[in-house]
Amino acid sequence: MTAGQTPSGAPTDARARTAVIVEDDPDIRDLLDTVLTQAGFTVQTAATGHDGVEAVRRTDPLVTTLDVSLPDIDGFEVCRRIRAVSDTYVVMLTARAEEVDALTGMDAGADDYLTKPFRPRELRARIEALVTKPRGARVTGTETE
Repeated sequence: MTAGQTPSGAPTDARARTAVIVEDDPDIRDLLDTVLTQAGFTVQTAATGHDGVEAVRRTDPLVTTLDVSLPDIDGFEVCRRIRAVSDTYVVMLTARAEEVDALTGMDAGADDYLTKPFRPRELRARIEALVTKPRGARVTGTETE
């Protein structure tokens, strides 16, 4: 561990421990809030895709959890819109368990895809594994920064 890192090797700046939850089901949203707060994240929540994209723009989180079945726009489109403005790690959490859905999620820019019902400890472990990897360069148009 070097200065400015957690024991897992993740950076210690405030941005590094911020998460956005995009989930329309209030029970699942509350569960995710609890899991991520216990993992040391400052959490922002959104119940719609539009609000989720705005929350990502506003907070520039390290991690975003994203449901696929949202009331306004589907999570695949939300993920594409997030990717246009952020290099946040995106974990899709959804009841859609078909292989084609997982592949669509990954093609949209998700870093991980987990089906519901999910195990909270597994979600936390997957997120911790993601955040120890370097974040990718932000893509703007056809160039990277």
